[in-house]
Amino acid sequence: MRLTSVRPPRVRVRLRPGAAGVALLTAAALTVAVPLPGAVADAPATGAGAGTAAGTVAGAPVEEARLDLAVPREILARSGFDGVAPGVVRALGRVESYRAAERVVREEGARLWRRAVDRAQGRGPAGGDLPRDDDRPLYWARLAVSRELRLWEPAFGLSEAQRGKLTGVLERSSRGQDSMDFPRSGGLKRVVVTGFDPFTLDTDIRISNPSGAIALALDGTVIRTADGPARIETAVFPVRWQDFADGTVERTLSGPLAKADLFATVSQGRVGRIDVERFNGAWRGGFGDNENVSETGLVPVGDPASQPQWTVTSLPYAAITSAETGRFPVYDNTSVTEVPAGSTASVVRPDGPTPGSAARAGGGGNYLSNEIAYRATLLRDRLGLDIPGGHVHTPVLQFGAGNTNPATGTVTDPVFEQNRLDIVDQIRSIVTVAVGTARTS
Repeated sequence: MRLTSVRPPRVRVRLRPGAAGVALLTAAALTVAVPLPGAVADAPATGAGAGTAAGTVAGAPVEEARLDLAVPREILARSGFDGVAPGVVRALGRVESYRAAERVVREEGARLWRRAVDRAQGRGPAGGDLPRDDDRPLYWARLAVSRELRLWEPAFGLSEAQRGKLTGVLERSSRGQDSMDFPRSGGLKRVVVTGFDPFTLDTDIRISNPSGAIALALDGTVIRTADGPARIETAVFPVRWQDFADGTVERTLSGPLAKADLFATVSQGRVGRIDVERFNGAWRGGFGDNENVSETGLVPVGDPASQPQWTVTSLPYAAITSAETGRFPVYDNTSVTEVPAGSTASVVRPDGPTPGSAARAGGGGNYLSNEIAYRATLLRDRLGLDIPGGHVHTPVLQFGAGNTNPATGTVTDPVFEQNRLDIVDQIRSIVTVAVGTARTS
């Protein structure tokens, strides 16, 4: 993506369905263009790419509308998660009050999260022929339940505020956000890892997000490090600007980070490489989210008067990049895009920001991966925590060479599945190195 001129203050745009992203289709594999360094992204170009949600479920949120396409239905059926939403509907049919409904939604959301984690970690039935480590059944099942909540009309009446609260309960419980609890155990390190939903779904509705698969594979597991055993707790975040502005990161991570010895926010990044992002910027670059909404401007945070333009990783990047962790090369990425002090033009700095500059992209770009890194490290600093933490970008999860056309390709293939397994295993190794190297209290 071409670097654009400096943008005016914050702009919010809703894009029509079918405009969530741009794809580069190569002969070798599907490569999704994401807003990374040097890409102060314009609102993505509109177009009816394969998997467009245009014209489905009039009035429905964009994410929910995609449920009626063939690929989400196939993913749900081939994982056994197609029964999740009907089961929640049956449970809600037995409630007689809002309080009972909230309890049901919380329990069913937590059950969905646990089912996805158990499936990824080999517990219980697979429910179908999709690989167990696939993150997509959780994403589409959550949306199916969300749509049922949006359409539900109980006999006792439900205000829009109550309906919104139920949706929030579902979001938190089915993402693991309200169950990040470390057991009391002497000598056990505590690690927080986060992932994301699939995104750019209007480019290719089949897309998976390896960071979501990582969260499912690692949640509640214990790894053996050079500095002793460590317990990992995980959560998954939505790819929606508004949720971040509403404080989902701070609400989820404040408690766990205060108890943690290390944290790593993880997202999908560049092709064929892993990056430890050194610097995070306080800027939203405008790339459309999963609701096809574009946001440009400063990252909105509490107490903006004390908001820094940049935050810095405290992960042991030198140890991580020098260790043998897997097949993908790992880089310490120090590049940023800034407006230097006294200037109006943005420039790329390969070695980090200069004093007094304004952020336009961190090492991880100016999309929600950069924003979760910025918010988590800012939270670390505002809580006065002296712990290692920062952002890791995974490789883009690619399909096999003969499966690059989203209109005719299959939802999975052996190369796609092996790539995801390799990415998950390498991030586990990176976390193991990071914990073992960073001598935490």
